[in-house]
Amino acid sequence: MTLPFTRKLTLSLVVAGLAFTVPVATMLPAAPVAAQATSDVNRAAAALRAISTMQADFTQTDRAGQTVRGVLSLKRPGKIRFEYGRGTNMLVVSNGRSLYLVDYDVNQVQRWPISNSPLGALLDPNRDISRYGRAVQTGNPDVLSIEVRDPQRPEFGVITLIFVRDANAPGGLKLTHWVALDAQNNRTTVRLANQRFGMPIADSAFTFRDPRRAAGR
Repeated sequence: MTLPFTRKLTLSLVVAGLAFTVPVATMLPAAPVAAQATSDVNRAAAALRAISTMQADFTQTDRAGQTVRGVLSLKRPGKIRFEYGRGTNMLVVSNGRSLYLVDYDVNQVQRWPISNSPLGALLDPNRDISRYGRAVQTGNPDVLSIEVRDPQRPEFGVITLIFVRDANAPGGLKLTHWVALDAQNNRTTVRLANQRFGMPIADSAFTFRDPRRAAGR
């Protein structure tokens, strides 16, 4: 069965688009470039750890240029929600223990334990991406690019995170977008806008209505 566009794109987000959070082993170039690269990765990791709560508008685009939009909410540790806009009857949400992909069109729910999911290192404060990843030169001192791949889990593909220096963002860096290339060379780009930090977000925001109950399952 061929998945419709929105379903394929959301699956790409869950399985690949968030895979930048998975710990991976990488090789860094020789000093002094290695020292700068390590410093950039450390700064990016510190900026992620400094986020207590965040909300942002997101735009998710596939390689054909088709786009869906929504609102991202993040609360550390362990909670995240991708609320899609009108026309995309799906939800990606973590309650701090498990990550769920909820498809209301077909009354299905898929679940991944946080510890085994691509979101683990972002949401688990005991993990530290500064030990992993590779800084990619951008030619702009105000832009950091961090590439992450897991050779043991090729299904996660390759993720490139882009940060810009922003004194008003936690850790002095603001995550603006990421680009995911999955194992089938399908590219997904997620861009963030209107990032807001430090606001109260109720834990109830990270729950969901289970469509399987309505379907009598």
